[in-house]
Amino acid sequence: MRFAAIADVHGNYLALEAVVADVRAQGIDDIVNLGDMASGPLDARRTLDALMALDAVHVLGNHDRYLIDRLPEKMGSWDRPAHAQLDASHLDWLRAVPPKLVFRDQVLLCHATPDSDEVYWLETVLPDGTVRMASVEAIEKAAEGIAQRLILCGHSHIARAGPACRRAHDRQSRQRRLSRLSRCPSVPHVVEAGTPDARYAILELVDGTWRATFRHVPYDHDAMAALARRNGQPELASALATGWIR
Repeated sequence: MRFAAIADVHGNYLALEAVVADVRAQGIDDIVNLGDMASGPLDARRTLDALMALDAVHVLGNHDRYLIDRLPEKMGSWDRPAHAQLDASHLDWLRAVPPKLVFRDQVLLCHATPDSDEVYWLETVLPDGTVRMASVEAIEKAAEGIAQRLILCGHSHIARAGPACRRAHDRQSRQRRLSRLSRCPSVPHVVEAGTPDARYAILELVDGTWRATFRHVPYDHDAMAALARRNGQPELASALATGWIR
């Protein structure tokens, strides 16, 4: 069993195109998308058109939900511009996307955690705004009751594989990896990727063990940074151009 996982495209259709091309070049047919597809000051319409045409499994992100569960005047600065680019067919498609699902009976897919689309899982934010890894105990507690050995989520925009966890009802050690999965408080903070490349994960089950490989894919990030700048988002433009927010 081998497949690719993408997340948090946020209207960046050039990154999406580059990643899908790289996935296909790896000989991979199956793709799962962990949500937050359109919102942001980029190109929501073109991105959703591509995702709707892509033969992939999707779950809904918090920003996807914001596009369909509130009026435009109640939306945030990332969601309102995206909503204005979309038509009824895009929104109807998003309404049909589940917030979580089990892929091939073995992998739990969600955007942030199974119980909330707004909560970090592998990271925690300190009162001073510093972002760091959550404790193993907190990560494992959030995974209690989940039968699947592989859990995938997005939301934090950081590509990582979490620690091995023990199932609460099983004394034997069984590996469960949590990819990019801690609580996201209202404390102001930033999360920086440190690279302008697009990123995705390849998950492979080998001899009963899940292996995660993270790939960096170059694309025309300067073009998307220029679009963000034209749309009044200089901090996002910096993140797209360099991987750092300046």
